[in-house]
Amino acid sequence: MKLTTSFAAVSLAGAMALTAACSGADTTPAGTGTPGDAARLELTPTTADAAGAVPTVNWLLEDEPDSLDLDTQGGSAGRTVLTNVCERLYQLQPDMTVRPSLVGKAARPDPTTLVLSLRDGVTFHDGSAMTADDVLYSLKRHADPEMEQSDEFENVARMTKTGDREITIAFKQPDALFTKALAGDAGLVYNREQVEQAGKDFGTPGRPDACSGPYRLTDWKSGESITLTRHDGYWGKKPLTQKVVFRWADDSAMVNALRTGAADGTYADSIGTAAALRGKPGLDQHYGPSTAALALIPTERGGLSDPDVRKALSLALDRAGIAKSGYGGLVEPWATPVGSGAWGYEKAAFAAAQKQLTGAPAHPDAADIARAKELVAKADAAPDGPIVIGTDSSQGRLVIANAVRAALQQIGLKGQIKTVPSAEYGEFYGDKQARADIDVLVADWYISKSDPIGFYDNGVSDSSNNWVGFRSPAYDSKVEEALRTLDDKKRAALVTDVQRQFSDAAVWIPIAQMPTALVIDDKLTGPPASMAYLYYPWAAELGAKRG
Repeated sequence: MKLTTSFAAVSLAGAMALTAACSGADTTPAGTGTPGDAARLELTPTTADAAGAVPTVNWLLEDEPDSLDLDTQGGSAGRTVLTNVCERLYQLQPDMTVRPSLVGKAARPDPTTLVLSLRDGVTFHDGSAMTADDVLYSLKRHADPEMEQSDEFENVARMTKTGDREITIAFKQPDALFTKALAGDAGLVYNREQVEQAGKDFGTPGRPDACSGPYRLTDWKSGESITLTRHDGYWGKKPLTQKVVFRWADDSAMVNALRTGAADGTYADSIGTAAALRGKPGLDQHYGPSTAALALIPTERGGLSDPDVRKALSLALDRAGIAKSGYGGLVEPWATPVGSGAWGYEKAAFAAAQKQLTGAPAHPDAADIARAKELVAKADAAPDGPIVIGTDSSQGRLVIANAVRAALQQIGLKGQIKTVPSAEYGEFYGDKQARADIDVLVADWYISKSDPIGFYDNGVSDSSNNWVGFRSPAYDSKVEEALRTLDDKKRAALVTDVQRQFSDAAVWIPIAQMPTALVIDDKLTGPPASMAYLYYPWAAELGAKRG
């Protein structure tokens, strides 16, 4: 799995303005400034259906996409745009389940074979029909080792066209996550002729798209805006909104544009954006499930090499205080390092397993602190010097870093905070040398697949994200078994066992789950409120509340 840093942390001024009612639309009266209550946080995957047509909607992104070719430049801004233009073989739904999309029917004649029968009647924006040759070309392009999605195809032995409307994929061994990958960027289907004509310019300003979705890319003024226009020849349900114009802005400019009505909506990259707009007249806020989470990642330096010390820190950490002071109550104290949006199947089983984990209390009591001190006392490798906590200067992460230092002090250990500029913070994730002087990283990220096993492979012995050096042959074996188990119920049982082992060893220390935040003009409705907006044609659902 490629570790992906998630959303920016909330600013203090914005955090304290959050609403106490975080389910569905924000209906708290304007100007109340009431902070959220994490204990009451409820997430809804959808908004009410739209009823009326809209000529143009102005939408904000956190930055301009580097490219609209997600094979070469994958990023949330590009996905937010392109998911309305291009379609995938499978589709992530607002409730985070996965369904066939450009695939009409799928069959598994045996555990290592997947036969995809393509949907009839699909046409690209140039009017040509989608063929099996286009699909095979797209899959092989994604699988190219130079492309962003190549790791999703590591278990694929071969992909072949086996009929006029059929693609057969043979695997080296069963792969439980592959169809979920096909609901992501590994499943994008392109018009081969259009891509080859564009060459290296594909996905850049001035080039047409090569897709089949409900919107066409009609204009990209570099540095200014991207315009999508409803494709009236779309093979599926026609959108209510004729045109979507994307512009980009930093947090403060985004807040101002939404407050003044210069923009109609955004999926907020920063929780602070939603916080600063809480209760503003003319705006609704919706919060939905996401795989995003906040956690502490112990590093190779060794200050948290002893699992008893890690477990002690987890027991002493005041997650409720972090949620309130650093994120205005909009994040929920959480016992695992992946959000509930990952529960794309067997949700009840995962929810029940989550409640059984006792090593990450929301607000530690005296018994938790006493137990934590006992763990430190019996640890084989308790640190002599201070544990160095790595963070940047964003308010949310600083609150976490200070909470970690306070927790360490409560259990008889010392903490020292190392703050780096935000521009350098991302280097901690991918550069071992960059994190050589810290013992634990204050981290936030998300996984692209709605399956927790897509996170827990971070704990296997040879994972590049297993910084602390956790080693367990039993854990490795169980993860491998889960990745090869196609039956959802059986896989869920395996994953919850893996989750328990990961939590028992405190390989990472969970803090909170973070929702997706949708801020939208109160006359509009329809798009999903969940993290699915990155992979689902959300603008196709967008329209007026009234017909």
